[in-house]
Amino acid sequence: MSDQITPQQGVLDLYDKYAHGFIDRRTFMNRLGRFAVGGLTVTALANSLLPNYALAEQVKPDDMRIVGEDILYPSPNGAGTMMGYLVRPIDACDTNPRPGVVVIHENRGLNPYIRDVARRLAVAGYVALAPDALYPLGGYPGNDDDGRMMQRQRDRDEMVEDFKAAVSFLEKHPNTTGNVGCVGFCFGGSVSNRLAAEVPSLKAAVPFYGGGVSAEAVPNINAPLLIHLGELDKRVNAGWPDYEAALKANNKAYTMHMYEGANHGFHNDTTPRYDAEAAELAWARTLAFFAEHLV
Repeated sequence: MSDQITPQQGVLDLYDKYAHGFIDRRTFMNRLGRFAVGGLTVTALANSLLPNYALAEQVKPDDMRIVGEDILYPSPNGAGTMMGYLVRPIDACDTNPRPGVVVIHENRGLNPYIRDVARRLAVAGYVALAPDALYPLGGYPGNDDDGRMMQRQRDRDEMVEDFKAAVSFLEKHPNTTGNVGCVGFCFGGSVSNRLAAEVPSLKAAVPFYGGGVSAEAVPNINAPLLIHLGELDKRVNAGWPDYEAALKANNKAYTMHMYEGANHGFHNDTTPRYDAEAAELAWARTLAFFAEHLV
């Protein structure tokens, strides 16, 4: 993100359409030209929207409080074999197990921001596993644009199976108590809702700005939900009234927080859509939710 340019809301809305595949790059750049005024160039505006992953290290990989490594785990109904970033508190072991949390990335693979989220959870006392849905295609390519294109090549249901397998892996891991939840962002938010409906043993799910499951699937939800939505995220929010109606009709345990003035992606501290106040409050609520349900 640029230190000089703060993109206006119209630019952020346009980027959301591009980032989620509703328009191609050429259309995005052409429409961005409408906002290139007052000496701004289209290139400068586009660059202001790119993530700055140097900002994604709230917890350094070599932090002495945690141990992290890339591991392989089986996903028999998905890719067969999957890779994930496994991070645990330094003192988590078979005689001192901790709850587990599966961290589900956005629509671009296991980027540095999601790795940092996993480390934040480990510092908070959880064994975190952040799978990379791009592993069967060679893994996260080092930039989000290519990552998005790669992720579109994979079957969505197969990717969901990979994240379900991650839950099973953590449930059986000797460093965990067997109590496992999940948290996901964007694509990962929608997957978190699906895991709540498709993994009966899941203990808690925290979807950040992700679509809900169908009304037909809602009766299968067992895990309590903590749902975070941004007020300005009209695309995702359009589905919320129907999802909430189905949750209520089926007496499901859920809490939804709508963050005033926040965009889709407000928790991602590497992009201009980041909202520090909303992100910090949502994260505090997330940790409190896990502390309640993953004991």
